[in-house]
Amino acid sequence: LQEVTASSRHYVDRLFDLDPQKVLQGVIDMKNAVIGNNKQKANLIVLGAVPRLLYLLQQETSSTELRTECAVVLGSLAMGTENNVKSLLDCHIIPALLQGLLSPDLKFIEACLRCLRTIFISPVTPEDLLYTDATVISHLMTLLSRSRYTQEYICQIFSHCCKGPDHQTILFNHGAVQNIAHLLVSTSYKVRMQALKCFSVLAFENPQVSMTLVNVSVDGELLPQIFVKMLQRDKPIEMQLTSAKCLTSMCRAGAIRTDDSCIVLKTLPCLVRMCSKERLLEERVEGAETLAYLIETDVELQRIASITDHLIVMLADYFKYPSSVSAITDIKRLDHDLKHAHELRQAAFKLYASLGANDEDIRKKIIETENMMDRIVNGLSESSIKVRLAAVRCLHSLSRSVQQLRTSFQDHAVWKPLMKVLQNAPNEILVVASSTLCNLLLEFSPSKEPILESGAIELLCSLTQSENLALRVNGIWALMNMAFQAEQKIKSDILRGLSTEQLFQLLSDSDVNVLMKTLGLLRNLLSTRPHIDHIMSTHGKQIMQAVTLILEGEHNIEVKEQTLCILANIADGTTAKELIMTNDDILQKIKYYMSHSNAKLQLAAMFCISNLIWNEEEGSQERQDKLRDMGIVDILHKLSQSSDPNLCDK
Repeated sequence: LQEVTASSRHYVDRLFDLDPQKVLQGVIDMKNAVIGNNKQKANLIVLGAVPRLLYLLQQETSSTELRTECAVVLGSLAMGTENNVKSLLDCHIIPALLQGLLSPDLKFIEACLRCLRTIFISPVTPEDLLYTDATVISHLMTLLSRSRYTQEYICQIFSHCCKGPDHQTILFNHGAVQNIAHLLVSTSYKVRMQALKCFSVLAFENPQVSMTLVNVSVDGELLPQIFVKMLQRDKPIEMQLTSAKCLTSMCRAGAIRTDDSCIVLKTLPCLVRMCSKERLLEERVEGAETLAYLIETDVELQRIASITDHLIVMLADYFKYPSSVSAITDIKRLDHDLKHAHELRQAAFKLYASLGANDEDIRKKIIETENMMDRIVNGLSESSIKVRLAAVRCLHSLSRSVQQLRTSFQDHAVWKPLMKVLQNAPNEILVVASSTLCNLLLEFSPSKEPILESGAIELLCSLTQSENLALRVNGIWALMNMAFQAEQKIKSDILRGLSTEQLFQLLSDSDVNVLMKTLGLLRNLLSTRPHIDHIMSTHGKQIMQAVTLILEGEHNIEVKEQTLCILANIADGTTAKELIMTNDDILQKIKYYMSHSNAKLQLAAMFCISNLIWNEEEGSQERQDKLRDMGIVDILHKLSQSSDPNLCDK
């Protein structure tokens, strides 16, 4: 280090000369020495050039030319490695450069902005540094009118520092839309491109911005029309892609209809074009991910995309070659693409998941694409968490198909890798994987048996205790599916695994979804007579307590109806009936609901009564007498006059 730095030392020494002219020449020589030379940049940083350059940059006595040259050298140092940027940040370069923006000199302002831009686009720079002082954003907005360079750099800073809704709101409230819109028709391509990127990050998942953009016009032309012009095939790819992202965000926010021609005839086909083998890896990734987002919730767009340019087959290439033969003109590109091939797989899984979200025919086409199931199964065990998540999403989407659950899913024993994914995965993967498991546990799915044998009950019971609401819902939902028409042993295992405490916990969950699925589970457990009697003989007291609890609570009609149906099931048991007949409190509740204002609840309550009074069952006479004494017959007489035909018949 000593030898290397010795040759660089004279550059730093000259910064301390007493003659300002020599200092200026020293900075200029330093500028020429560091351009494109990372080793030299590192040396000068080690030798302490940065604090001195920042000192000269901030000195009122420094000439504007010197201050500008200092900003240029600092910008050049920032262009080096991430470590260089860290060193600059440690010396508090950002406040110094922001202060420099208050200077009247345009060349100096541009040099400061260029340096800021270089620092902010580095992944090691925290975006929040732009927002610490509220006056900075409004000052940057006023600088937008100064020159095409201020426009380019400021838009680039904004688009890199706008991460998430908080930043979007700050920029929006400072008039970003109005100040940047006219830059879309600038004579400079770089300015147009950076302005477009700004809109793409401002509008992403942001209805407020998207709704505003629709009505903004520049030179008498509305923004969506300007975006559509930028989508045309003769425009550079990055411009086509970015304007497609803007239109996609506006469409997803409801600002543009999904059947609007600018989406169906322009945006969607443009994004499909980006998925072709001819495009570069990052273009294919961004194209597929944006298209997946565009069509995610719209069946018609899914259908159109699935038949555009053989997209389903085209995506199969994402698993084969990271670059097309024509793109492999240089070895660096090939090396880069091999390192990033997993991003292609992730994007393909995401797009397949969106394509197959609703339509049975599309799912069939996807599954019939060469080796598709094997690819998903491999994806589930990849090291990249993003690929695993996307593969699980794709599997979830395809698992909505009854046909596929019975065939392809069975042939490839998909449940095995899925159960493996469910062991200690992060929450976002767990949520999708457990949803998929819910589908694999449906009664007609052949995977149900092997999943049970691989310890699913324990796993699902543990999910019901999660802090995460979606995981609680999925855990209980899967158990509900598992209990449907199951044999008694499985039902007993579920009850054992859940424990009575946990069952009560779920029945008093604040989320109505959890409550409904738990009641659904109870209803499925309490079906077929021998099972009803067996479960009520072991858990009767607790279950009756739970039923009472819910019928007395503040719950919606659906919850009460489901609870009365559980009672009707209990009433259908041979010995279980007695738990109702000996519980006057419950009998009074059934009587109350027979006269309720809601017909659904009246019907459910009558089911309980009819299951208690079958003549051919032992003890029916005593039960009928008891109910008659309670005044049930009078209510039935009254209901037989009801205007509701269902109530009447019952």
